[in-house]
Amino acid sequence: MANEFLVFDSVTKRFGALTAVDNVSISIRKGEFFSLLGPSGCGKTTLLRMLGGFERPDSGRIYLDGKDITDAPPNRRRVHTVFQNYALFPTMTIWDNIAFSLRLQKKPKAEIEETVDAMLELIRMSDHAWKYPSMLSGGQKQRVAIARALVDRPQVLLLDEPLAALDLKLRQHMLLELDTIHDQVGITFIYVTHDQGEAMSLSDRIAVMNSGHVEQLDTAAKIYEAPKSAFVASFIGDTNFFEGGIASEDGDYCTISVPGFASVCAFNDRKLAVGQSVHLSVRPEKIRVTLAPPPPEKGARINVFEATVKDVIYQGVYTKYWLESGGRRVQALKPHSRFLLDQETITWNDKVYMWWHPDDGYMVE
Repeated sequence: MANEFLVFDSVTKRFGALTAVDNVSISIRKGEFFSLLGPSGCGKTTLLRMLGGFERPDSGRIYLDGKDITDAPPNRRRVHTVFQNYALFPTMTIWDNIAFSLRLQKKPKAEIEETVDAMLELIRMSDHAWKYPSMLSGGQKQRVAIARALVDRPQVLLLDEPLAALDLKLRQHMLLELDTIHDQVGITFIYVTHDQGEAMSLSDRIAVMNSGHVEQLDTAAKIYEAPKSAFVASFIGDTNFFEGGIASEDGDYCTISVPGFASVCAFNDRKLAVGQSVHLSVRPEKIRVTLAPPPPEKGARINVFEATVKDVIYQGVYTKYWLESGGRRVQALKPHSRFLLDQETITWNDKVYMWWHPDDGYMVE
C-alpha cells in the first residue's frame, strides 16, 4: 500500500450509533479516474469528506503521495471538491471565478492570466469568459466549477455527484467532457455517485460500497461480469438470481437444483461440491428469447426452458421481456441489432423458449 498514491488505511467513521464507514482500506493510483459507487447512506460521501478534511476518521489513517494527511486542515491539502450545486460566485464573471484561488495565493498577474485563459480553453468556454453564472446553462456552470477546482493543479479532484442536477442528455454529454478533461490534465479524479452508468462509463476502477463496507473493488467489466456478491450483482445493472443446491458435478460444470423451477447447468467457478448452496446470477442480456427452440449444438450444455411472455417494454435499442417459467419470473433483453420491423415480433402471452449458455451465469456469495 505504501507505493500507492492515495491510501485509506483501515478508516472508520461513526456518527453516534451509526457507523458510516467501517474499517475501509482502499488504494488509488496516481492519475486514476476512481469511482465510489453505492446507494444513499453507504458511506461514499463520508469517505470523500474525510479525504477533503471536512470530517476526521475515528480510527485509521489517510495518506496522500506518501504523506499522512489525516489531521491536516482542508486548506493544507492539495485536494479540491466539485459539488453538484456548482458553488460559483454569482457576482463574479466566469474569468474571475476561475482566477479566484490564484488571486488568493497572490500569484503574479501574468501567470494568472495565462493560467485562467488555458483553463477556459480546456473547458471550451473562452467565448464566455466575461459572462456571469446566471447567464450559463447547467452544463456550462459545471464546466466552470471544474475549471476553478483544477486551476491551481490539485493533487486530487473530488467530484461529489456533480451531474445529479443535469437532465439525461446533458449528463451524457458531460460524461464525455469529464473523461476528456481527465485525460488532458492527468490529475487523480475521485468520483462519488449512486448512478452505475456514470461510474461504469468513466472509471478506471470502481469501489462498490454497501453499509459502510467496500463490497468489491475492480474494473467496471469485472464488477459487471463477475460480481463478488449478490448485492453487487443486483446493484450493478439488472440480474436474475437462481438459488439452489449443487445436485451433480461434471468436470468444470455442475447442475443446480432450483426449488420450484428446474435444474440449471452452470460453470462451477467456485468449485462447489454436491450439496452446497449456491446463488447463480444470470444477466438479462445473456438470455435469448425465441419462438422456436434453439438449434442443437454438438456438445453444448445449453439451458433451455419453455416460458410465457408476461410483459414487454420496447426501449429502442432493445426490448425488455418479463417471462414466466415454472412459477418463476425471469427478465430478458433482446437487442435490436437488425431492422426490427423485418423480424417476427414476440408479444404478450406468447409461448417462447428462453435459453442461455452455462458459461453466461456467475456464482455469487
